[in-house]
Amino acid sequence: MFQGASALNLDAKGRMSIPARHRDALMLECEGRVTLTKHPHGCLLFFPRPVWETHRQQIAAWPMSARAWQRIFLGNACDVELDSAGRILVAPELRRAVGISRDVMLLGMGSHFEIWDATRLEESEAEAVATGMPDVLNNFSF
Repeated sequence: MFQGASALNLDAKGRMSIPARHRDALMLECEGRVTLTKHPHGCLLFFPRPVWETHRQQIAAWPMSARAWQRIFLGNACDVELDSAGRILVAPELRRAVGISRDVMLLGMGSHFEIWDATRLEESEAEAVATGMPDVLNNFSF
């Protein structure tokens, strides 16, 4: 279960260091083999490879009417491996697609992560708060 936010920086080559608490779990779960893909909300999705494989099979089975969505998720998927320093390379095409340059936020979302441009995440969260909670959360409380 991945959770929590980590403020990170991409280096000049587009590599991102994975925090130790997640790196160790990723090495155990998938030997450091992960998949990145684009999400239409303006972030990247970052999956341990076994989790991605399940999603990939589901997405590939979608009907022809969902072809555009298959392109978004499958057409932009990029398999990467953690290097010996615990970093992943974020492909230039993916960085460009979601506006990531240097300052990023890595968000643990349970079975996977989201990678956001730090400023874009702040804007997205502010917009969500301004819009108010969706009806589906009416009965939710801590």
